[in-house]
Amino acid sequence: MSKRRVLSGIQPTGGLHLGNYLGAIKQWVDRQDEKENYICVVDLHAITVRQDPETLRASTRELAALLIASGIDTDKTTLFVQSHVRAHAEACWLLTCVTPLGWLERMTQYKDKSSRQETIQAGLLTYPVLQAGDILLYDADEVPVGEDQKQHVELSRDIAQRFNSLYGDTFKLPEPVIPKIAARVMGLDDPTAKMSKSSTAQGHAVRFTDDDKQILKAFKRAVTDSGKEIGFSDDPERAGVNNLLGIYRAITGKSAEEVVADFADARGYGDLKVRVGEVVIEALAPIRERYRELIADPAELERLLAKGAERAAELAEPKVLEMKQRMGLLAGS
Repeated sequence: MSKRRVLSGIQPTGGLHLGNYLGAIKQWVDRQDEKENYICVVDLHAITVRQDPETLRASTRELAALLIASGIDTDKTTLFVQSHVRAHAEACWLLTCVTPLGWLERMTQYKDKSSRQETIQAGLLTYPVLQAGDILLYDADEVPVGEDQKQHVELSRDIAQRFNSLYGDTFKLPEPVIPKIAARVMGLDDPTAKMSKSSTAQGHAVRFTDDDKQILKAFKRAVTDSGKEIGFSDDPERAGVNNLLGIYRAITGKSAEEVVADFADARGYGDLKVRVGEVVIEALAPIRERYRELIADPAELERLLAKGAERAAELAEPKVLEMKQRMGLLAGS
């Protein structure tokens, strides 16, 4: 029986943080032997807003290095940069030509972001089509996403169904998969808001490049409540404690009951914060060490990314050729 194919994408802008690791990357690493994994560093998505070219290039390399340092095995997982596989941009145009404008205008993220911008770039409207192309080019069975990205996978399914109805059976319909543990790691400074790469607030996120003192300081300042009991709760007032316990659970892989038992001897929330911070520091230490090695050897990093792009193109190029043929375009050289 063949493995189910999984397509995951991650933007290179903003510093990678603990929420990215627990909500996505750790899941990818842990399941490399179970699935056929494709991980795409989506640099084309990043340029829907203005980017400094040198900063974008550097952050793309840094993200790729962090993914490998986190345990992504490039012999098991196809890791590649989106712009290195030309089929992505080509598929986006072909799919844009079959996607109704109303479908794109109703997207939640477009409505939210466009309402805060005086000038709206066309890429902001059409980037969900590029995302659909990312997924559909690889006939992905599964797309791991947070709850806030589920709408994009559903749009990909709608576009695939429309293309199939117009031009014949071409695409597999992907399924969104939301991780059950730590799918949403919340900000340490505000446990009601998802930890975000774009936030610059001090103590909001724990980033991979933070040193041990910075990490421990962020956890010590984490917002909790006025209570004392350490346990999971549905009470929104205890969102901060839930967030800390959720982080600990995701890193250790323990059950909710085992997590609560681990803190049975804790002396209040201060003890909880320190112990969760120490577990995070221990988990990130080898990742940071491997990351520094990769950044110091750019030739090796480029080799690994070129290998991934070549492997990705083996699926993406034939699929985009099939799309062109079905739509009536002449075969090129």
